[in-house]
Amino acid sequence: MSEVSIDTPGAISIAPNRYALCIEYQGTHYRGWQIQSEGVRSVQETLEKALSVVANEPVHVVCAGRTDACVNATYQIIHFDTSVTRSERAWVMGTNTNLPEDIAVKWAMPVADAFHARFSAQQRRYRYVILSAPVKPALMAKGVTWTYKELDIERMNEAAQYLIGEHNFNSYRAVNCQAHSPVRHVKHLKIYRSGQLIVIDVAANAFLHHMVRNFAGVLMEIGCGEAEPIWARQVLEAQDRRQGGVTAPPYGLYFVDVHYPEEFALPKSELGPYFLTAAD
Repeated sequence: MSEVSIDTPGAISIAPNRYALCIEYQGTHYRGWQIQSEGVRSVQETLEKALSVVANEPVHVVCAGRTDACVNATYQIIHFDTSVTRSERAWVMGTNTNLPEDIAVKWAMPVADAFHARFSAQQRRYRYVILSAPVKPALMAKGVTWTYKELDIERMNEAAQYLIGEHNFNSYRAVNCQAHSPVRHVKHLKIYRSGQLIVIDVAANAFLHHMVRNFAGVLMEIGCGEAEPIWARQVLEAQDRRQGGVTAPPYGLYFVDVHYPEEFALPKSELGPYFLTAAD
């Protein structure tokens, strides 16, 4: 509920309501999450326009983690402040009515002022989905990354062990990454099969620009036998992006989870994408 506050004699202002929303989107037709130059489609701008219609006032949102062009999300968390009060159903159904078919609000809830979608997050999680098959896919052409090469997930998991823990990931971030520090703590990195698909599942306190795609590029080269598992550690220790191999395509990359302190009581992620048969 909004509260009336008096800042100066004779002036009455309304303290804003803060809401958290869970957003799912297919990134194929967007140049990433963040608002960019005029005429360039972004998920953020599209969502803000839809929310502003429901609020009947301008709405500006903050997300848990920015995603690149063509990257998808099944559990992107955002928050925003507004002077109006709407039901949770109104935020979900009303916003979805004003969104294109490739973006959807999954749930909405009021949160305390202390909640911040980005700064309250303790851990983020991505899944990179690969189809290793002789022939390219048609139905999931932009939903997975395809390779005709056969991948050995045992070799990939062996290499992944070198990347777990707190490290300087300078070799695994984009040259134009703007993060102040290349140090991140990877808490989980596992490669497994889900039907015909291969999944790289990685969680960390935070990620650098292109970090997951650079992991995938190195692990795929190791998986197909073009490099040995130790190469993952050699790239890490070089602290030089030029030693890091190819950046894997954005297709097949999904932002699937964010952890927050229990006090905020946000609904848990279902750990998509839905077409995976092994989600743990």
